[in-house]
Amino acid sequence: MFLKVDWESVLAHIGGVIFQLILLTIVLLLINWIGKKIIRHIFKTGLRGTKASISPKKLDTIYTVVLNVFKYILMFFWIYAILSAIGIPVGTLVAGAGIFSLAIGLGAQGFVSDMVNGFFILLEQQISVGDTIKINAIEGQVTYVGIRTTQIQSIDGTLNYIPNRNITIVSNKSRNNMQALMEIPIFNDSPFTEITKIIEDINQNLDLTELQITKRPTILGFSNQNDGTLTIQVTAYTKPGAQFKARNVLLEKYLSAIKAAKIDLPK
Repeated sequence: MFLKVDWESVLAHIGGVIFQLILLTIVLLLINWIGKKIIRHIFKTGLRGTKASISPKKLDTIYTVVLNVFKYILMFFWIYAILSAIGIPVGTLVAGAGIFSLAIGLGAQGFVSDMVNGFFILLEQQISVGDTIKINAIEGQVTYVGIRTTQIQSIDGTLNYIPNRNITIVSNKSRNNMQALMEIPIFNDSPFTEITKIIEDINQNLDLTELQITKRPTILGFSNQNDGTLTIQVTAYTKPGAQFKARNVLLEKYLSAIKAAKIDLPK
């Protein structure tokens, strides 16, 4: 029986299948290369060069999603073509595999949920690439928004991959002006009037543009801390992301000026 096998035909068939697979892979790789160049040209050159009202952050977000969808479509056709080339009747297999299809369907629920939630996140413009956001306990800058996951880079450089179905509450810190709150510790018998005047003089002579301050600092009043320390609270509003630098610069100016006036402060 073994000797009666037409090995020449078998090897020819295997060689033909391998040739088809190699040719198919080369064609799809070529389509992938050309498609990515076209998409990149459209989003990086075409749309950015127009007077469209779409923000750069939103364009970057749509760009990553389109690339992701394009990749999944090519992957689907590649797997489908490979199965067909080796003689597996994909259509019949899918139609007749009842329990198997049900298992795959149940396993794909999470994937579908990721895509649906990701679609509404983009539709409602909740986040964009470059935004600083907080999701649950994770805070950082959005580096990628896909149809399945969203990537957030934390301040320490950690790259977090979050399935879109797990994104329920998003705190976006890049859409509105942000508050910079300065708390200056003082003694109960400190010269309040003099300290207040020093702070107000600094506030009036600030370069708002350099610090990206949108609302000039003002004194909120006094506050008692948990340890009994008395503080003067000063608040300012800045452009998104500039609040940390503004807080540090202003606090340093206040403390240096108060110290120069020979006024003692708690350590």
